[in-house]
Amino acid sequence: MRNRFYSHISANTIQLVINQLFGLVIFYFLSTGLDKAGFGNINFALALLLALFNILSFGIDQVAVRKIAAGENPKAILSLYIIHVLITGLGFYLILIAANTLFPSALKSYNLLLLIAAGKLAIYFSTPFKQSAIGMERFRLLAKMSVMSNILRGVFLAILAYRHQITLPNVIYTFAGGDILELIIAFFFFKNATGLPSGIQWNRNAYASLIKESLPQLGVVVITSALARFDWLFIGIFVSAVKLAEYSFAYKVFELSALPLLAIAPVLIPRFTKMFKEGKPDMPSLKKLVMVEMAIALFTILVLNICWSPVIGLITHGKYGVVNRWTIFILSLCIPFQYLCNFYWTIYFARGQLKLILRAFIVTFVINIFGDIILIPSWHNEGAAAACLAGFIAQLLFFIRNIRLKDLE
Repeated sequence: MRNRFYSHISANTIQLVINQLFGLVIFYFLSTGLDKAGFGNINFALALLLALFNILSFGIDQVAVRKIAAGENPKAILSLYIIHVLITGLGFYLILIAANTLFPSALKSYNLLLLIAAGKLAIYFSTPFKQSAIGMERFRLLAKMSVMSNILRGVFLAILAYRHQITLPNVIYTFAGGDILELIIAFFFFKNATGLPSGIQWNRNAYASLIKESLPQLGVVVITSALARFDWLFIGIFVSAVKLAEYSFAYKVFELSALPLLAIAPVLIPRFTKMFKEGKPDMPSLKKLVMVEMAIALFTILVLNICWSPVIGLITHGKYGVVNRWTIFILSLCIPFQYLCNFYWTIYFARGQLKLILRAFIVTFVINIFGDIILIPSWHNEGAAAACLAGFIAQLLFFIRNIRLKDLE
C-alpha cells in the first residue's frame, strides 16, 4: 500500500513538474514579452473567467473524486458530471455571446474575450475526465492527459519570442488552441484507458441528488474562487493594470512555490477517504506527513526570499524583482499555513464534513475581503499579500479549533 502511495505521488509529481516547468516558460515569455499594462489586462480577463468556471462546477469536481474513491460506480458519476459541465458551460458561453452583442462597448478592452473564454470552456469540459482519473487513482493517466498541451503552448510561445512576435492577439490564439487541444487529448486518453464514457445517461433524480450533496462544497467553491482572484480584480479595477501585472507576477511565483503541495494534495483525497471509511487512521503516518510538509514549507520560504531580488531581477530585466520583494516576502509567509490548511481540509472532506469546511471558508472569505478593501487602497500589492496571510491564519485557527489530530485516535 505504501509503495502504491509513493508511486501515485511520483506520477503526479512528474506531470506537475512538467506542467509547472512549461507554465513557468509561458509565464516568463508573457511577462517579458508584453508590456505591464497588456500583461495586467490579460491576467485580469483570465482571473475573471477562471473564477467563473470554478463556480460553475458547483463543487461537483471534488465530490466526484470522493464518491469514485469510495467505490461508487464511476460510469454513472462521470455521466452526470459530463452533463453538468455541458449544461453550465454552454449556458455561460451563450450569455457571453449575448453580452458581446448587446454591450460591445463594455467589452471593447477585451475584444478577444470570447476566444479566451472558448479556450477556458474547453478546459472546463475536460475536468470530468481528469477528476475521474484522480478518483480512480490513475495518476499516470492524469499525467498523460495534462502535459501535452502545456508543452506545445510553451514551445509555440518560445518560437514567437524568438521571432519577436509576442503580441496580445498571438498569445490569446496560442492559449485558446492549447486549451482546445487539451480537451481532445483528455477525452481520447481517458476513453482508451478506461473505456469510459461508453454513453451519457441522464438520470434526473441522481443528478438532483449529486447537486444536493455538492451544495455545501458549492459555497466553498464560490468563496475560494472569489478569494483566489478577488485581490487581482480589486487591484486591476481600483489601482492600475501595471500594479496588477506586478502583483500577479509575484502571486504566480508564490503559486509555483507550492509545487510539493500540488503533488501531494490530489493523492491524499482518495487515500484519506479510504482510510476514514475503513476506521481509525494511521496516526503516526499523518503526524510524519505534517512534519515533512512543514520542513518543505520552511525551506521554500528561505530559498524564495534569498533568491528573489537577484534572480528575478536578472531574468525579468529589472521589471519584477526589487519592486516585488516585500510582496513576495509576505506571500511566502503563507506557505506553512497553506500546507496545514490543506491537510485539515482533506481530513474534513474525507469524512464528509462539508458544512464545517464551508464555515471555515466563510471565515477566511470575510477576513480576506475586508483585508483587501482596507489594505489595498493604502498599501497596494503589499496590502493584498497581508490580507492573504490573514485569511490563511484565520482558516487554520478555525480548523484546529474544531478538530485536533489527537481527536482522531
